[in-house]
Amino acid sequence: MSNEIPSIGVIGGSGLYELPGIASVEEITVQTPYGAPSDAFVRGELAGRSVYFLPRHGRGHRIAPHEINHRANIWAMRSLGVRWLICVTAVGSLQEDYQPRDVLIPDQLFDRTSRREFHTFFGGGIVAHVSFGEPYSPSLRQLLVLSSVESSKRVHDGGTYVNMDGPAFSTRAESEANRKLGFDVIGMTNLPEAKLSREAEIACATLALVTDYDCWRAGEAPVTAAEIGAHLQANVETAREVLLRTIPRIPSETDWPEHSSLDGAFPTSRSLWPEETVEKLRPILGRFI
Repeated sequence: MSNEIPSIGVIGGSGLYELPGIASVEEITVQTPYGAPSDAFVRGELAGRSVYFLPRHGRGHRIAPHEINHRANIWAMRSLGVRWLICVTAVGSLQEDYQPRDVLIPDQLFDRTSRREFHTFFGGGIVAHVSFGEPYSPSLRQLLVLSSVESSKRVHDGGTYVNMDGPAFSTRAESEANRKLGFDVIGMTNLPEAKLSREAEIACATLALVTDYDCWRAGEAPVTAAEIGAHLQANVETAREVLLRTIPRIPSETDWPEHSSLDGAFPTSRSLWPEETVEKLRPILGRFI
């Protein structure tokens, strides 16, 4: 794939690849050292670029948040030549100003997950510490902001996404604590996607679409899946509009900082890298071996 223009990935709902103008659509199954990804990938061509779509919960929403095989998903993306990744995700609002059907492009993450050993590719004899102070690609974020504004949506540029485990929604005490800490939106999936993308040298940014107010609002019943469903279809249409505007703007050269995030990240001498681990991570470590 070295002579091809690097590809773009999209993780979100199963209907996102139904975009006007997308051509040469095909399904691709990828085997990974970490097991199966969430589903088969749908590849299509849009604006002269290969785009790979993956429904994070599987088609029919069969996979719970804590069951998602994030390592398989991101390893597969990287093996397919993906170097830019847009994560489309539903979130609950933790602030009054963020209303259902608003768009928020987060610039920060807070980790409240509990299975962090599954949120890294490294270990097994190779240690790496990537920089994650700015967890999203600033350049890709700004493309999403611009495209969202052009789509005439209520857009919030920046904010902190707090990642809980799920699959149950927050308690009121948890929701109030997250608000007091200044977090903006809450979800169950995006932290592992962003962290693994950084380790895989993929520029990642997130299109967060508000569906509810979590459960902190006084006088309102706690959020339910049925309530969220009422906003999901409108948000799918928003996501399609934003993707159609963003994908043609993504450059073809892999010269953003995220594309070399492993430079200087290895305290483990190359001479000590176990060959078994090297082979497992070949799509990610290719330029080092």
